[in-house]
Amino acid sequence: MLLLAGFGDNASMFEALPDTELAERFEVMPLDLPGFGRAAAGETSLSSLAGFVAERAVETGAEIVVAHSVASIVASLAARRPGCPLKTILSLEGNLTADDAYFSGTAADYDSPAAFRAAFLARLDRMAATSPEIARYRREVAQADPRALWELGRDARRFSERHHPGEILRDAAAAVYLYNPDNCPETTLAWLRDHDLPRLLLDNATHWKSVSQPHELARKIGQALESLR
Repeated sequence: MLLLAGFGDNASMFEALPDTELAERFEVMPLDLPGFGRAAAGETSLSSLAGFVAERAVETGAEIVVAHSVASIVASLAARRPGCPLKTILSLEGNLTADDAYFSGTAADYDSPAAFRAAFLARLDRMAATSPEIARYRREVAQADPRALWELGRDARRFSERHHPGEILRDAAAAVYLYNPDNCPETTLAWLRDHDLPRLLLDNATHWKSVSQPHELARKIGQALESLR
């Protein structure tokens, strides 16, 4: 089971999951995507990251991926690649509509990696005052490669303006959307009402449930996989 962090984050957001019941059933493998965490930066687009994930899936034989936020698009594109063994995507509040790029998409409003990084970290500083999960997230974003952060955000905006991420997710593999409606924009909730993507509620969850409630998330992931049988 591959675990993919969302925009600006890295494998540390999943560090508690290998100590949950998931590890009794699966080899749980958090990945750092290029430019984030300990992975060296390279080309940072949704397509290039999808190629990276597809290669890791082939190497490990992974058939399941848990993908957070914008990484849901990456997982969807990876699963569509010829020869990729990924058959199941569990999307943790992944991007379904353009409005889901509420962090990543703002990169397109800045002309340089440095300008975006400074503005994004300042925004997170304000939010972190009342949220330990965002305080952790801000620390990880600060370690990301600035150009990788900027390029991925700009590409996420372009992609979401030209495509429907939710439809790509639904068509790429067997998929379940795990979410707390309180964390989602209204356009995404409307999309869910109008489409038949299987979904599972995460009660009272922050956007980073793997950090705040790893054992509960592990239980919900198990439920999601059972629902696909």
